[in-house]
Amino acid sequence: MDPLLNLSQFPALQPLGEAGKAVNKGPELTAEGANFSDLLKQAMQEVDTAQHTAQQEARNLMTGEATDMHTAILAVQKADVSFQMMMAVRSKLIDAYREVMRMQM
Repeated sequence: MDPLLNLSQFPALQPLGEAGKAVNKGPELTAEGANFSDLLKQAMQEVDTAQHTAQQEARNLMTGEATDMHTAILAVQKADVSFQMMMAVRSKLIDAYREVMRMQM
């Protein structure tokens, strides 16, 4: 699954009120009602599914159950790209957390 196709799931930016506080104090929900942690869990499950699919395709190719090498290579590449994307998101989240912790109140 292409992560850029899911950009419509994120809520629109809210205008800021006085002193940088958000005007709307509602719960942090997307249009579908899922919060940020649910979106991360879903993305991690999709990466896990891609990894399992790649392993199964490679196993089928090695055992001779499947003869289509292109499908196996495509599944492995898809799993690799999704894993790299997950690691990049993780790194950005850690960087953002560290930046917030450095802020002085």
